[in-house]
Amino acid sequence: MAKELWKGNEAIAEAAIRAGCDCFFGYPITPQSEVPEYMSVHLPKAGGVFVQSESELAAINMVYGAAGTGKRAMTSSSSPGISLKQEGITYLAGAELPAVIVNCMRGGPGLGTIQPAQGDYYQATRGGGNGDYRTVVLAPSNVQEAVDFVQEAFDIADAYRNPVMVLMDGLIGQMMEPIEWHEVKKRDLPPKDWAACGKKGRSHTNIINSLYIDPEECDHHNEHLTEKYALMEEKEVRFETVDCGDAQLIITAYGTPARIALSAMEALRAEGIKVGLFRPITLWPFPGEALGRLAGEDHVKGILDIELSSTGQMLDDVRLAVEGRKPISYLGRAGGMMPTVEDMVDAARKVIKEVK
Repeated sequence: MAKELWKGNEAIAEAAIRAGCDCFFGYPITPQSEVPEYMSVHLPKAGGVFVQSESELAAINMVYGAAGTGKRAMTSSSSPGISLKQEGITYLAGAELPAVIVNCMRGGPGLGTIQPAQGDYYQATRGGGNGDYRTVVLAPSNVQEAVDFVQEAFDIADAYRNPVMVLMDGLIGQMMEPIEWHEVKKRDLPPKDWAACGKKGRSHTNIINSLYIDPEECDHHNEHLTEKYALMEEKEVRFETVDCGDAQLIITAYGTPARIALSAMEALRAEGIKVGLFRPITLWPFPGEALGRLAGEDHVKGILDIELSSTGQMLDDVRLAVEGRKPISYLGRAGGMMPTVEDMVDAARKVIKEVK
């Protein structure tokens, strides 16, 4: 199949259209503005609805309304904009509404910078809104994965009746890469007989709601959600390992740093230092069991976590997974700064020297 050269954000938008996105609601913010820009031109041509909302808050609530009628709804934004959407995301999870949310991360905190970063890991995996809820979080490391994951995200959302987030640093949205438009495996999805779209022959009208005043009813609803999240943890964990079979040092990274790490690994192995990469693809559910097993191998002497974050956020999940089996070091950059191959090589040499 022939490859085509696409810019990340535009490819994401086209992928959503090909996945059957019915509605897109969003607001421009760097570095993801090309997503709504592309959608504004091409989604209506495909029979869908595009609305540039007056704010991020309005956009996520429009997603709630469209998703409530059974339509495939999507929004995208970048870090501060996603912060504004958090109330709507917890409403979506509470009302069990499927939706796709793309976050092209930029530096923070606050307005920060428009340069790429990974400081929204906590927000995405811990939930920035109120209450006990989870969203599946997919983390592509290249444009091809971004395209594939966005298409699959709609099916995951429909399968679990839950919002799904595609989380990537802004560099992936801004870069251009060759991709293939191939068939993404479709899931066998249940009918949306819960949707609020009129009676349609039923004796009742469906009601979409996340408000449970009665404490027993709210407790029962949370138990139901917990069971659903447990099923996600069982079925949706994804990760990639590269050269981990004999590695003395395991690098943990996702997104763009994981790509840079591959070059650092090549340089280190040329020096005789055996390094492997463990790349989480689902940030939630985090592949902690797999990382824990790997950390328990005798040939592994240490872990080096690398992120576009000043203090490390995925680092917490790495520590929980490793459970003290091996020492963990950290290399981070923030504010849009990107660790170089040389930075990673130097950090890896230091760790290997310390653990020998």
